[in-house]
Amino acid sequence: MYVSVVVPCYRSAATLPALVSRLNDALPGFVSDFEILLVVDGGDIDTWTTARDLEQAHERVQAFRLSRNYGQHNALVAGVRAASHDVIVTMDDDLQHRPEEIQVLLTALTDDIDLVYGVPEREEHGATRSLASRLAKAGLERAMSVDGARQISAFRAFRTYLRDGFAQLNGPHACLDVALSWGTTGSTAVTVRMDDRAHGRSNYTVRMLIRHTLNMVLGYSTGPLRIVTYLGFLAALMGLLLFVLMLFLYFSGQTQVAGFTTVACMVAIFSAAQLLAIGVLGEYVGRIHTNGLGRPTYLVRTPDLPAAAAIPAGRKALVES
Repeated sequence: MYVSVVVPCYRSAATLPALVSRLNDALPGFVSDFEILLVVDGGDIDTWTTARDLEQAHERVQAFRLSRNYGQHNALVAGVRAASHDVIVTMDDDLQHRPEEIQVLLTALTDDIDLVYGVPEREEHGATRSLASRLAKAGLERAMSVDGARQISAFRAFRTYLRDGFAQLNGPHACLDVALSWGTTGSTAVTVRMDDRAHGRSNYTVRMLIRHTLNMVLGYSTGPLRIVTYLGFLAALMGLLLFVLMLFLYFSGQTQVAGFTTVACMVAIFSAAQLLAIGVLGEYVGRIHTNGLGRPTYLVRTPDLPAAAAIPAGRKALVES
């Protein structure tokens, strides 16, 4: 098996040397060949300098630097598009993800499984951070119908052909997990051992997780638009019930204010009509939005390649001269 390891890097100058060293020691034991892609996100000079030094010192290490801080998922997409082997592994740069556990992910990539997530034996963050993470994953699973979203993690392995399913993905709010779900339903999760952070603190705060969840829901789902349609149906039902009630009160002589029956019914009916009209327009807007995401019409499943694929021409565009 030929493996490309993609590592988005940010404020990790202190951990990258140890990470690369452990990858170089561990991977030859269970893969035929490999490459390590260090994608430095933004103007972190110390991390970029360290990544370049590692590139010059190790034959299988390649360092890329994005022009500004685009975020973890955007950096991941850049690294995934630059990968040249038939299986891609993504992991964090903080030494929480153990390079030795990559073998567990690769073993789970069977004939019917294209995507494997490594979930920790225990929560590696505090209670508040873990709760926010679980809520974000629950929102992803419900709003976008991403099966198994509660087991999503940044430690993942997948077959490289899946990236063809999001070749047209663009925009600033990329989400790799949503994009991968466009190409396969053959995913699973395995339990792996994880370590505590060796240096610093996580860059993902509760606020950032909430913002990321909103970006996913608003950027990849038409759910909020459909809520308006459901509200329209609910208003229509309430208007119908109110109409029946007002007619009963009118013919039974219990109406106290002249014209109230007519006004109440008209307000309910026209409110329902407006919400339904907005909902229908929202469906059209949602379809335009979905088509603009670059989601594929289909994706042909490709078998494992016997050797490393050719290096994409787009890789050179990622390298800072």
